[in-house]
Amino acid sequence: MFTIALTGNIGSGKTTVANLFAELGVPIIDTDQLSREAVLPSSEALKQIIARFGEKVLLPDGALDRKALREIIFNAPSERIWLESLLHPIIIHAAEQKLQALTAPYAIYVVPLLIGRNNPRSFIQRILVVDVPPEIQAARVLQRDQVTENILKKILAAQASRDELLRLADDIIVNDKNLEDLKMQVLNLHHKYLALLKT
Repeated sequence: MFTIALTGNIGSGKTTVANLFAELGVPIIDTDQLSREAVLPSSEALKQIIARFGEKVLLPDGALDRKALREIIFNAPSERIWLESLLHPIIIHAAEQKLQALTAPYAIYVVPLLIGRNNPRSFIQRILVVDVPPEIQAARVLQRDQVTENILKKILAAQASRDELLRLADDIIVNDKNLEDLKMQVLNLHHKYLALLKT
């Protein structure tokens, strides 16, 4: 399966771009969805998270309180590293299984943490970066996620820099205009990828 990693920092618009590819019939493997599946109630991963952080990371229904966990790990880098070491192998294994079952010309693998530990470069053939100016990024995240500016700074510090991502990219989508512009960029790349596969 020809696999394109769709990456970009928080607030860049990865989900919107992935949805536009999906509308064109491209299969989407989303690591955020896989991470949610990895920590479902009664899962071994959630049991280990509770053992480490206590029941303060649980919602009343027993599901993981992702906001509470985020507050912990972005205030303690060593805990973020521990959590990534636990979840990344589970997510990558699940992604590989899903990709092996696909028959489409290519798939989009949505992943925010492509640089660093446990990244699945072995099954990625191309990297697409969604880029956004920092001021637009900050405004989106503060409004969408209801986090403090302090937590936002820590989240951004834990991610790859904009320059690192752009150096890594085979293709770039600039998400600083409207949805119609984004649709056109996605459509152009879709045609490009299909042409690449023919050659």
